[in-house]
Amino acid sequence: MELVIQEIKKNFGEKKVLKGISFRAVGGKAFGLLGRNGAGKTTTIRILMNVFPADGGEILLDGQPINYEKVQIGYLPEERGLYPKKKIIDQLIYFAQLKGLSKKEAVRAVDYWLEHLGMAEYRNKRLDTLSKGNQQKIQLITALVHDPQIVILDEPFSGLDPVNAMLLKDVVKEEIAKGKIVLFSSHQMNYIEEFCDHIAILNNGEIVLQGNLNEIKRSHARDSLVVRSDKNAVIKKDFADCCVENDREELIIRLKSPEEKRPVMRQLIENYDVDEIRVYEPSLSDIFVEYAGK
Repeated sequence: MELVIQEIKKNFGEKKVLKGISFRAVGGKAFGLLGRNGAGKTTTIRILMNVFPADGGEILLDGQPINYEKVQIGYLPEERGLYPKKKIIDQLIYFAQLKGLSKKEAVRAVDYWLEHLGMAEYRNKRLDTLSKGNQQKIQLITALVHDPQIVILDEPFSGLDPVNAMLLKDVVKEEIAKGKIVLFSSHQMNYIEEFCDHIAILNNGEIVLQGNLNEIKRSHARDSLVVRSDKNAVIKKDFADCCVENDREELIIRLKSPEEKRPVMRQLIENYDVDEIRVYEPSLSDIFVEYAGK
């Protein structure tokens, strides 16, 4: 499957929210849609989900205009939208039927997901009796219970403890392995880096950077080294102005040019007790600040 967002535009009154954005996401891989609050991510997602129309452009699935009567989309919103006073099983079945499942199919699918996420014991509980992390898992079931071809996850790891985050990671990997199109929108860059092959960064309604994440990282100047050692004080003194220490107690040594990599690496290995040396690549957080902060 291939999803193409092509020259999408959207205005609200005189405000131009989307100014002709385009990107491509394929099945079996995760795509990261990034941007600061107000950049246009939510508007893009709502247009993709057919909540409201675009003012220009089109959305294609496998080269044809997307048919919302045939294509199933699963959406995990940042703001949760379940009923706190209702029994979990009742509302999960209700949402599954809204997505086109029969009562029998809905019960079967809901029970599968409750078991799969370790939530079967809460089947007949009210939602407001659950922890925030478990409520998040119930919300996730509403996004996946109808086996959608396109899965949109908006801040999926928000508020999860490490155990539940690991469980959700496994579920996301399963959905990707099934060949589904998975779109991430998140400010937690470590998760985007873990899952997404390609990203697009929105700023003020325009895409300011997109492409393969590894290629984007490698396109930055490779003129710094990362050094791990228990001799930080000595190395910092010897390299003076071109050396700083980050919050992970690693040294970042900026070179005059990329051609200095080998001789400086040799100098470090020969003169200091060094545990690791590697070429510095910017993190996704660094890239995001560079492009979304403009």
